[in-house]
Amino acid sequence: MASSTTLKLTNRSPKQPIKRFPASVELPAGATVEDVKKAIAKQAGIGDFNRIGLFDTATRKTLKDRKALVADIPAVSDAGEVLVKDLGPQIAWRTVFLIEYFGPILIHAAVVAARPYIFPGGDKPMSSTQWLSFALIMGHFFKREFETAFIHKFSANTMPVANVFKNSFFYWALSGLLCAVSIYWPRSLAARAREPTMDAAGTALYLFGETGNALVHYYLSTLRAPGSTERKIPAGYGFSFVTCPNYMYEILAWIGIIIVSRDWSVALFIAIGGAQMFVWAKGKEKAYRKEFGDKYKKKRFVILPGLL
Repeated sequence: MASSTTLKLTNRSPKQPIKRFPASVELPAGATVEDVKKAIAKQAGIGDFNRIGLFDTATRKTLKDRKALVADIPAVSDAGEVLVKDLGPQIAWRTVFLIEYFGPILIHAAVVAARPYIFPGGDKPMSSTQWLSFALIMGHFFKREFETAFIHKFSANTMPVANVFKNSFFYWALSGLLCAVSIYWPRSLAARAREPTMDAAGTALYLFGETGNALVHYYLSTLRAPGSTERKIPAGYGFSFVTCPNYMYEILAWIGIIIVSRDWSVALFIAIGGAQMFVWAKGKEKAYRKEFGDKYKKKRFVILPGLL
């Protein structure tokens, strides 16, 4: 690539024109995808460069790696052109996750506190199994909040603001309100449970799953250098069995909660969540195979050995 180059810009959505949209931008040697976004935002008078979406002119797929050098993207460097779209107001991924996971914490605490006022017979004390279910669920989401704040690294800076409502609904409505009302109801199975062995077995599985999930999350965070989007081939911690052992361990932890709570709402939540994790894991497996080729040991199962 020369000392500088001119990159032609084309609006990907002509029906949604960008005010002061530049016809091109001048880029220095070594410019990254993020540099292009910043240059466009500056010329267009857009305060947050994360609003700028860049797309391949041929496939119209988004250029996801914000740290990738423009010169190293053949579809862009060869064409000398890129498609541009204003993605609208953005919110940080980390913020979205913190909001998502805070919902169940708030709702479970509120429902337990308000039991005497929202349930007939709610003035009677919760059973030990109900309290154990409460502790396991709260522990899970406090762990997720901690990981989001201090462990996870994100390849993208932001997502559209509208996504926070869609993403949060699943957690707030299902694992939050639905599970809380069902489990802490005075006549729930957890309220009538009298099998401490079952509680112990569920708790043991929960602790195993949460510990494994935490170890995988920490391990994954060490594979990516600060500010980098480059991925390495993960190994150990269950990666020899499935593509995403973090999902495997999370499902096991929630099965532990199902065993303790005896509740259908928890099963519904993780069934829907597991289906989404399966889709994400299939995509991850496909991405690994494409990115690493023969260096990557292909997996037949992506989240549960022998099943999915």
